[in-house]
Amino acid sequence: MIIESKIDGVVARTCHPLGCKQAVLDQIAFVEGAPQITGGPKKVLILGASSGYGLASRISLAFGGCAADTIGVSFERGPSDKGIGTAGWYNNVFFREEAERKGLIAKNFVGDAFSPQMRADVIDFIRTEFGGTVDMVIYSLATGVRPDPETGERMRSTIKPLGEPVSGTTINLEHDRLDEMTLPPATEQEVQDTVRVMGGEDWRDWISELADAGVLAKGCATLAYSYVGPEFTYEIYHDGTLGHAKAHLHATADQITEMLKPVGGQAHVAVCKALVTKASVFIPTFSPYITVLFRVMKEKGLHEGCIEQMQRMFVEKIYGPEDYIVDEENLLRLDDWELRADVQAEAKELLSQITPENFAEIGDYAGYKQEFLALNGFGLENVDYTQEVDPEALKGLQP
Repeated sequence: MIIESKIDGVVARTCHPLGCKQAVLDQIAFVEGAPQITGGPKKVLILGASSGYGLASRISLAFGGCAADTIGVSFERGPSDKGIGTAGWYNNVFFREEAERKGLIAKNFVGDAFSPQMRADVIDFIRTEFGGTVDMVIYSLATGVRPDPETGERMRSTIKPLGEPVSGTTINLEHDRLDEMTLPPATEQEVQDTVRVMGGEDWRDWISELADAGVLAKGCATLAYSYVGPEFTYEIYHDGTLGHAKAHLHATADQITEMLKPVGGQAHVAVCKALVTKASVFIPTFSPYITVLFRVMKEKGLHEGCIEQMQRMFVEKIYGPEDYIVDEENLLRLDDWELRADVQAEAKELLSQITPENFAEIGDYAGYKQEFLALNGFGLENVDYTQEVDPEALKGLQP
């Protein structure tokens, strides 16, 4: 069969396995040619390892200087009679193949990271087949739904403002157009549910269980990823339901550091730049800003994707001449280039010029869509998309 890209609004309905493989190989090639991490972790657990910052962290730590053994946890779907599966499934497969070719352990757990059984399975593997401990835990889960750990009831996150409705434009990737939209304000229950789904509670619970099980090495570090953004995005992000969840995540880092004192460990939140990820495309009114940001940062030679940011973070911010370069709020700032005054001034000026007729020319819409397609294995060089793909052969691939 020939696999073609299909988009429904901002949701990719297909992925290309060979393109996913090439995307993994491209990221590996980048970190192998970049300045290398020195003194980094050797045994790493990544929660949310199959795409975005989680996958980039895994690739960076395995191939960017540490030669780290890794465990990845992700919720993905493999090929079946119903479909080709998800991009994250193939990312897991091809990362494991490349890591094992290098002689590294690359264990994938595919399932619900929120479930008690998943935690038990991971802990058992660490004890029996991973040397007994991990020295870094990365929390990079992005999901809209989480079961309540006590009742099992499904909690759902929402992306809404607080207090008053917010109107703006957002990009429809399916039809290559700019759509107007209005978001109603969140209810108090929606705020609470969003904090519980996307805040720091589950991160804390994972670290608590790992600590109780005695599988955290001396000096174990843990990281989670966040976003703050410029002031003119605050209404929908920083001051909305997402912002409340991120504030909870930031506060949780201090709680976890206290929990890690017995092993001399610490927790940090890394604030990343605005990027096209499977999560960010769902943030209403956010996409036009990303297109102008891409244009400005590319023109200034400052643009980074997930893999460039993660390698820079580990080399310069965490394991550089000075360990853990943080701001006054104890945050690792990977958005430092995005928030430069000159970058923001030019981005804001371009954003003021955007209309439904000119948005593709004012901003870097071509680059924005290319990055979205690449998340699902499309639009990459060195991939023959006219090549037939055998669905039965895909079923033989195991993560």
